[in-house]
Formats: sequence, structure tokens, C-alpha cells
Amino acid sequence: MLAHPLEILMLDTQAAALLQMMADRSVPPVHTLEPVDARRFYVERRSFTQPEPPGIGVVQDIAVPGPAGKVQCRLYKPHNTGAALPVLVFFHGGGWVIGDLDTHDVLCRQLVAGAACAVLAVDYRLAPEHRFPGAVDDCLAVTQWVQAQGASLGLDGARIAVGGDSAGGNLAAVVSLCLRDLGGAAPLFQLLIYPATDMRQVAPSHTTNAQGYMLTRDSIEYFRAHYSPDATSWSDWRASPLLAPNLTGLPRALVITAGFDPLRDEGLQYADALSAAGNTVQYVCFERQIHGFITMSRVLDEAHAAVGLCTDALRKVFA
Repeated sequence: MLAHPLEILMLDTQAAALLQMMADRSVPPVHTLEPVDARRFYVERRSFTQPEPPGIGVVQDIAVPGPAGKVQCRLYKPHNTGAALPVLVFFHGGGWVIGDLDTHDVLCRQLVAGAACAVLAVDYRLAPEHRFPGAVDDCLAVTQWVQAQGASLGLDGARIAVGGDSAGGNLAAVVSLCLRDLGGAAPLFQLLIYPATDMRQVAPSHTTNAQGYMLTRDSIEYFRAHYSPDATSWSDWRASPLLAPNLTGLPRALVITAGFDPLRDEGLQYADALSAAGNTVQYVCFERQIHGFITMSRVLDEAHAAVGLCTDALRKVFA
């Protein structure tokens, strides 16, 4: 019997060098840090793996009404076009515990520069201070606000996509489901970059990629323990969109995964489930990459390819 293809794949040499450098420098795993320290460390270390932020037309911090007060957001717009812009509402990754507007600033700028659309990045409430479903409620509220009030910022409320990486991909998938169930206008597109889709952590890649590839089983359990410590919530589709009883009638999607990522298989499972439900889905796995790679284009060449894939998809859906 032939081995599974992933058993003979080689880790990308640049990713391997990055992991070795982290080991040599004794970079502490996130699950060994208190959330406040993990957040600070994430912001501080981004400069090593992220390139200089590309210049774009407008970057503006704004506050949007949310269910528990104002939600801080950052609006990115390309150079003046004179017309209302389509917009990607973007939810950052970080296990619902770490990450902010600054950790994903470069990626948002890259998406604006490549797709010629606006991006509204959402600084949703983080756990453990605000547990599930606080992040969902914030992201849904901001998306609905853009649909209703986006014109005040020069945005086309009828041409909206939602997207994010990791925990942010989870939130984008959940917001798409929420908007469908509420009966309002649906986003045109969902950009799901190595999304978390099943809080139960039962997909095979959680075992095969459990250790050694940046995101580990220990860190995933750390994030889950802070965001949704109650095991009964793991089957709630707002935490695990893969478990939603109905996946029909959702926006077209691009799902990107990484071959050496514990979340690889649940991303593929979600793409397959969306397709089986009749939705239009493109699935791409960067077989030799690790979780988090798309923000690391200073040190990982394949990150540029992944960003280009995202911007091409956004251009097409907004055309």
C-alpha cells in the first residue's frame, strides 16, 4: 500500500529554518505564557517575519457600535478611486486570545494593494476576559454595520466579503452562517485561511501535526480553554461551523490550508462540506507550509503566493 502523500512530503526549507531558529533562541510556546504576555510577545515578534508595511491610500482607526460597546476597527483603502469601494471585513487570527489590529496590519495592507478593495479589520473582544460567543457577536455586529452604514465611509454595503485567518477564519465562517439565518443580505465571498472549524479537535491532523510545526496541540488546547472552556459549547455551530446542521445557501469561498498544520484536515472537511451542500468553493493546500505562514512573507516566499491567491479571488468576486 502506498504511503499517504503527506507522509513523504518535505517541510518547506524556509519554514524549517524558521522553526529551527525559534528552537535555537528558546522562543517560549504560547501556551506557557499568560494571555497578556502572549499578546505582547505576538506584537513584538511580528517584525521578524513580516515585511515592511506597503503604502496604500488611507489607513484610519474607527469605532463601530457593538453589543458590548464600541468595537475598535481599522479601515484600509487604496488610493482614491472616486467610487464606493467593495470591502473585506477581516477578522484576525490568534486563537481568540491573542492578535490585534497591529499583528495583521501588513496582511491587510497587502490585501488592499493587491485586490484594490477596502479592508475593515475588526479588533473583536478577546478571551479569557470575554469568552465565547463574545468574538462572534462583535464580528457579526461590525459586518451588519458595514452593510447598513458603510456608505458613510465610502464603502459599498452591497459588495462585502468576510475573511480571516485561523480563529479569524472560524469567525468569518460563523458570520456567514449567522447572516444567512438572519435573512439579511449575504456577503459575496468568504475568505477562510487555515480556519478552525471544529472545536472538538478530532481531525487526524491534530494527531499527525500535533507537535513541532509552530502551532501545537498544547497551544490549541490553551486557546480553547480560554475561549470556550465549557465542553458543551464545542458542538455549538457558532464555535464549530463544521457542525452546523445546514450549510446550504452560503457565499462562495476560498479555503486555504497548510500541510503541516494541526488545523489542515478540519479546513479540508469544511471545504468539502460546503461543496457537498451546493456552495461554490475553491480549496488550496500549501502542502509544505505551517500554520500562520501567510503573514510571514519576510521569511517565507510561499506567503506571497498565498496572498496573491487571496487578492486574485477578491478581485474576481468584486468585479
